[in-house]
Amino acid sequence: MQDSFSLPKEHSSKRADIIFSEIFNQHSRSQIRKYIRDGHILIDGNKIKPSKILSGGELVSVKFPEPEPIEATPEKIEIEIIFENSDFVIVNKPPGMVVHSGAGNRSGTLVNALLHHCKDLSGIGGKVRPGIVHRLDKDTSGIMVIAKNDFTHSKLVDQFKNKEVSKTYLAIVHGALKSDEGSYSSKIGRHKKHRIKMSSNTNTGRDSITSWKVIKKFENATLVQAMPKTGRTHQIRVHFSENGYPLLSDSLYGNSKKDKEFSRKFDGYIKRHALHATQLGFINPRTNKPVEFSSDMPDDFLNTLKYLEQVS
Repeated sequence: MQDSFSLPKEHSSKRADIIFSEIFNQHSRSQIRKYIRDGHILIDGNKIKPSKILSGGELVSVKFPEPEPIEATPEKIEIEIIFENSDFVIVNKPPGMVVHSGAGNRSGTLVNALLHHCKDLSGIGGKVRPGIVHRLDKDTSGIMVIAKNDFTHSKLVDQFKNKEVSKTYLAIVHGALKSDEGSYSSKIGRHKKHRIKMSSNTNTGRDSITSWKVIKKFENATLVQAMPKTGRTHQIRVHFSENGYPLLSDSLYGNSKKDKEFSRKFDGYIKRHALHATQLGFINPRTNKPVEFSSDMPDDFLNTLKYLEQVS
C-alpha cells in the first residue's frame, strides 16, 4: 500500500502511533509503531517517533511493506464435509480451528486440511487463503463455504459483499432477554483503547445490524438465533455484550465479575464462546438457483444446553 494524504484536524493533539492505529485499524498498534520507526509512515517527508504529538494538517506518506509470502501446505486433518461439488465445498468447522495461516498459525488450519482434501481450490485467495470466501473466528464453530475455482470464488465474494447471503447462528447468552425477538444496530470498529476488541466505542465504526429471536430460556441464560445482516468482525459477540447479554464463556466480551463467575459453572462443558454458525444460504453461482445448508451443533454446545436443562 502506498498513499499520501493530509492528516485531518480531528486527529490533532494525539500521539502518532494512536492516530495511525485508528486510521489503519487492520494493523495492531505494535505493528504501527514498527512501521513508524522503520520509516514506512512519514510526516512531511520525515521519520518521526511513535510518541510524537501531531497537530493535524501534516502531510502523511504511507508505504507499508509487502507481507512475507507464506504458502499453506496440505495436512491430513479430518474435517466434516457437509456437501461438495465441482464448484464449492460446505464444511462444518470445529471450534478451536483457525481458518487460514497467519502469525503463530502455520499449520493445523482449515486451509491446511482443505488443501489435502481438495486438489482444485480457487487461487484468488492466494497461497495463504486459497478458496476462502468468508471467515469464522477460531472459537466459533459451524458452517462455511469454500470456493474450488476462481469463477465461484468471485461470484460468492460479490454475494457476501452485497449482503445477498443469509446467515443464521445459534448463541447461548448470559441473562434472560426481555423480548422474544428484536434487533441490535450500531457502528462497530476497533475499540478506542482496547485494540484487540471491536466496539461501538470507536472512531472507525461501520454500520452493523443483527436480528435475533429467542429459542429457549433457561435460568439466567438464553438460547438465541442470531441473523447478522452485515458481516463486521465479532459483530454478534459485540452486539449482545453491549446490550447486557454477553455470550457464555466469552473471555473477551463477557469480562465483568458476574459474567466470569457464571461462565465458570460451565468449565466442564464449554471452554469457548458459545456461538455456532448453523445455516448458510446463497445463490449457486453455476445454476443461479438458491441453495441452503445447515450444520449440526458440536458436542460442547449440546452438552452445555443439556446441563442448562438440568439446572433450570
